[in-house]
Amino acid sequence: MSNDFESTVWDALKGVKFPGMSRDIVSFGFVHQVQAVAGTVAVDLQMATHNPAAGEKVREEVERTLRALPGVEAVKVNIQVVKPPGREEAAQKAISQDANLIPEVRHVVAVASGKGGVGKSTVAANLAVALAQLGHRVGLLDADIYGPSVPMMFGITEKPRVVGNRIHPFVKYGVTVMSLGFILETDTPVIWRGPMVMRAIEQMLGDVEWGALDYLVLDLPPGTGDAQLTVTQRIPLAGAVIVTTPQKVALIDARKGLAMFRKVNVPVIGIVENMSTFVCPHCGETTDIFKKDGGRRTADLLETAFLGSIPLDPKIVLGGDAGVPITVAEPTGPHAEAFRHVAEAVVEEVARQDEMKPRLSIV
Repeated sequence: MSNDFESTVWDALKGVKFPGMSRDIVSFGFVHQVQAVAGTVAVDLQMATHNPAAGEKVREEVERTLRALPGVEAVKVNIQVVKPPGREEAAQKAISQDANLIPEVRHVVAVASGKGGVGKSTVAANLAVALAQLGHRVGLLDADIYGPSVPMMFGITEKPRVVGNRIHPFVKYGVTVMSLGFILETDTPVIWRGPMVMRAIEQMLGDVEWGALDYLVLDLPPGTGDAQLTVTQRIPLAGAVIVTTPQKVALIDARKGLAMFRKVNVPVIGIVENMSTFVCPHCGETTDIFKKDGGRRTADLLETAFLGSIPLDPKIVLGGDAGVPITVAEPTGPHAEAFRHVAEAVVEEVARQDEMKPRLSIV
């Protein structure tokens, strides 16, 4: 039979759903090979499930579906069902595989938010600079592919240099910087599904010449969807910093983000409350635009550290737009001090984890 008929077989298999699921066995990747010769169709299936009966149901449905195709005289279904690894085994396997993407990076720290518009990228950029000012070797990966803003915040408009198959990142303000924004056309929207997002992030990790780093700050996309969950499971994270604003709507989303990290056993270093107050540059009066102390109360409620408040200040906005983070523009100012406090908390928490590792390996 022709290759066109094999395509017909593949299309037919897309109509076979895995028991109890809305997805088909082709999209799950369970169909490994299809052969059609002289009226006989052979299909090789490989799937991981805790329910052996599900495999038998799939076999029966595949046979029924293919026998109904015109010209098919015989159907052979070879199926291999294996028990999926446990959560801890899968996590360790993922860590061992993905750690090879960045072998010279000691610690990856994620900066995340439950929703957009809370200043997550501003916090990530200034955290990276603050860590570098403390004397650490630091990288910043702008993984917020839906709205990469780090190029603007660091004032970088060139394309990265590519030597062979390796991308050479930029170094500015003591930070090694890489962003998908360096590659995408300006104002081009990114409409990608979770697997495409993960593949892009893997390339920005594994194909970039990061060199030896103490910390790689990972600016995650906002939210708690498939992309964020996949990143946390595939990349060995030393910890996460949750960014929020004081109002209730943002705090609800921040709690979701914190719960996601805990679910996948990623330590939450603490919560940063951004845009906490507005200080009038003319009279000095402080206004709680988004209410007050919401981040601190949420941190107390969820039993995690409150890393500090960052005021809503035009200087931070202007610095970000001009490509000069506030930690660079005013390194001795109160905002830089607030970001240094966050950086010191990150260093302290990661060091605490490092001290625990030998004891954990013995148990």
